[in-house]
Amino acid sequence: MTAPRKTMDEPVYLGMPLDEPTPVVHCRTCNQAARQREAARERDDPSAVTDANVIIRQHPHDRMDAR
Repeated sequence: MTAPRKTMDEPVYLGMPLDEPTPVVHCRTCNQAARQREAARERDDPSAVTDANVIIRQHPHDRMDAR
């Protein structure tokens, strides 16, 4: 059996939150995620807002007019 610790772990340092990403104008995925982000804000769902921001920031941008 190990003895209980008598000291605390070192503090965790978090950086500043990222700026909100701007959707690319002619990208279907960005536009859809931006609409979802606004709907999430309206229903006071910060987790869904963050999810939409991640999608806007990290997906490859496609063109609405590309076929």
